[in-house]
Amino acid sequence: MTTSPLPTRSRPAAAPPPGAASTAARQAPPIADAAYLASLKKVTQYYVVTAFLALFVGVLIGPLQALNYGGINVYELPIIRNLLKSYYQGLSLHGVLNALVFTQFFISGWMLYLPVRDLGMRINMRFAWFTYALMTLGLLLAAVPLLTNRSTLLYTFYPPMQGDALFYIGAAIMVGSSLLVVGQVVNMWLRWKRENPGRVTPLVAFMSVSVWMMWAVASLGIVIEVVVLLIPWSLGLVGGVDPLLSKTLFWWTGHAIVYFWVLPAYISWYAFVPRHAGGRTVSEPLTRLTFVLFLLNSVPVGLHHQYSDPNISVLWKTLHMFLTFLIAVPSLLTAFSVTASLEDGARARGGRGLVGWVTKLPWGNAIFSAQVLAMISFILGGAGGIVNASSTFAGVVHNTAWIPGHFHITVGTATTLSFMGIALWLIPHLTGKRLPSMRLASWAVWTWFVGMMVFALGMHWQGLYGVTRRALVSATAQDVYRDMPIGLPVALTAISGVILLVSAILYFYVLFKMLLSKRVDNGEVSAPIPYSEKISPAGENLATAGKLVRYTEPLMALWLLTLVLVLMMYGPVLGRMIANLQLVPGWRLY
Repeated sequence: MTTSPLPTRSRPAAAPPPGAASTAARQAPPIADAAYLASLKKVTQYYVVTAFLALFVGVLIGPLQALNYGGINVYELPIIRNLLKSYYQGLSLHGVLNALVFTQFFISGWMLYLPVRDLGMRINMRFAWFTYALMTLGLLLAAVPLLTNRSTLLYTFYPPMQGDALFYIGAAIMVGSSLLVVGQVVNMWLRWKRENPGRVTPLVAFMSVSVWMMWAVASLGIVIEVVVLLIPWSLGLVGGVDPLLSKTLFWWTGHAIVYFWVLPAYISWYAFVPRHAGGRTVSEPLTRLTFVLFLLNSVPVGLHHQYSDPNISVLWKTLHMFLTFLIAVPSLLTAFSVTASLEDGARARGGRGLVGWVTKLPWGNAIFSAQVLAMISFILGGAGGIVNASSTFAGVVHNTAWIPGHFHITVGTATTLSFMGIALWLIPHLTGKRLPSMRLASWAVWTWFVGMMVFALGMHWQGLYGVTRRALVSATAQDVYRDMPIGLPVALTAISGVILLVSAILYFYVLFKMLLSKRVDNGEVSAPIPYSEKISPAGENLATAGKLVRYTEPLMALWLLTLVLVLMMYGPVLGRMIANLQLVPGWRLY
């Protein structure tokens, strides 16, 4: 079975007034050099497949974590003990593979390919392949101590827990490789700007470049932490490390990375999902404003993860809290814009009534439903995020099961389920292969959503009773938690693990069958990039564009402003820590 054809509108779009930009769906500029296009698609495919291989291993470990919080300790089973030394090694592998490796490889391929095609520019393919190889090398180096239980440090690798130097070196290479992608994309965009003076950057390229710019600033924290502090410490070149300084540098990146994960999904939600629904992007200028707001405000918000840490002024924690709340603004703009696009498509299909139009959406198309269900989960995750960011409420849920519950409906669903849906059209586009079964893909998507919602409900519920996160609670549940009325959420969490395992089996069966099948189509024709029409386009000429377009187009200046804002919000905090270093030796728990 092939992928569903892109829908056409049942009513024609209104003709633009004289002199206005066309609302027709954009077509990717053609690339005449077949060898170059094939190489570009191939490197993108390698990034995407590597990402899903990491996800495959990570999700197989995931049900073990769910069963643990369901009161079932499967880590004592002989087959599991032969593979994983402890619950904590399993948790480390699960977190690193799913949250770091899967996301970075997919995004690096996705947001390299999209702006190159959107701008119709050439890039240095040898450098692109070198970047992929370097990133993969970093992954393999970091994997060795993870798999041999020499760096069981969990997802955040907080010191003074100390891992093998190879883990830190591999992680630095992997993250550093993503910055090479940043350089290549931004350089390409600057060349396009020089060759096309006075033109407005096409929307998909604009969104991609702004996200890469945000990541370049956001990644500085973890790069400094690993390269300057952790690698010399793990090699024995220095006698100790300051845990608070390391933790603060981690959260410089650690919260902003959430937007690095979800904004690539936003690109599809804005530019491609409306087309799958037969609708149109509502407002291109508003979309640009949304991404600029994320660029400016995604990074200086990390201290809300450190409300309980000493030696950080309450003033700075409060400032970061309010900046975190401001992130809700572009998120609400997205909720309005994307919902309006979906309604536009549904009403074109004959939808009626205040909410009745929802039934006319193509829920049986896994490409569409995966991403819309991901949006729904992100609404719930955003509401929980406001609780996490509040200095009043954070103390109630901090370091409880609430946090992984929240994490799994943001990254585990909003990001992961979006990427799963995107892959169902992207891989046929890149390879000319066909999706083998839309029905099985739909079952995989819906069961993933249901499983994650059940997991999130169980974990949030347990968190409100104080059940701790990152702990082998199944081994101590009878002693510590026996008097808590948490029987139902414990059961829900265990059930969710089974549902998610079934979902993963279905999805990867479809994915691997597609990847291993023969090429039968020209992906440019059978699965083109699904650009959406626009109700309110930005236009092509900057001189005649609206104010929102003109004010958001100078991304280089906005990038510099972002860096200034981050230094203002972190400089005094880090300066005080550096002036009062408290070095401690490393130790290993697991």
